[in-house]
Formats: sequence, C-alpha cells, structure tokens
Amino acid sequence: MASENAATSEQVETTVEELRQAAEQANNAAQELAKSADQVEGLISPLETLTQAAHVADWVYLGAIFVLAVFVGYYVVWSVTPALHTPLMSVTNAVSSVVIVGALIAVGADVAQSPSGGLSRFFGVLGVALASVNIFGGFLVTQRMLAMYKKKGA
Repeated sequence: MASENAATSEQVETTVEELRQAAEQANNAAQELAKSADQVEGLISPLETLTQAAHVADWVYLGAIFVLAVFVGYYVVWSVTPALHTPLMSVTNAVSSVVIVGALIAVGADVAQSPSGGLSRFFGVLGVALASVNIFGGFLVTQRMLAMYKKKGA
C-alpha cells in the first residue's frame, strides 16, 4: 500500500508540475497578447487619420468638378448667339425638369437615420427651389420672346 501511495503521490506531483508549466505558458501567452493589443491600438490612430484624409480628398475632387462645371456652363451660355436664346431656354427648362425630379427624390428619400440625411434633404430642397425658379424664369423669357414676334395690331 505504501508503494501505491508513493506512486499516487508521484503522479500528483507530476500533474501539479504539468499544471504549473501550463499556467506559466498561459500567462506568457496572455502577456504576448496584451503586447499585440497595445501595438494594434497604436496603429488605429494613424489609420483613422488616413481615412479622414481620404474623405477630405473626395470632397476636394467633387468640389473641383463642380467649379469646372460652373466655368464651362458660363462660357457655353454666354457664347450662344442671341438668335438661339429661345431654343436654349427651352432646353434649359427641359433639363431643369429633370433636375427637379432628382431633387424631389432627394427630399423624399428616407435617409434621416444616416449621418448625412439632413444634408441630403437640405440640398434636395435647395435643388427644388433653384430648379423651380429656373423653370418659371424660362417660361417668362420664352413668353416675352414669342410676344416680340406677334403682330402689333393683333
């Protein structure tokens, strides 16, 4: 019986030693994991900065396109001969009707939960207002131009 107790005692000591080694390995692994987590946290801030810079670059790109469109539109409209103003106004009214449809879609879109929802709705309302002014003014100018061609006595 003493030999059985000695063997059991030896097995218990071996098992305890194995458990100590496993606990030490687990502790080392936990420390390595904590170091890796610290390194990852150090990388998050530069990545956030790069992401914000990319969004700024998108706005700059879109803003440059808008400015170029304004200049091209200005030079195209002012280089038209006076005889073509009435047909040009009719085409502008047609384009404005397409713009007003898109603006109405932007106003009615269900994007209130998104971060840019209010901004989208604001620009939609602004687009509807400006396109409406353009359409109304186009009809007034067209009516005035057509009135110039009517006979004076009629």
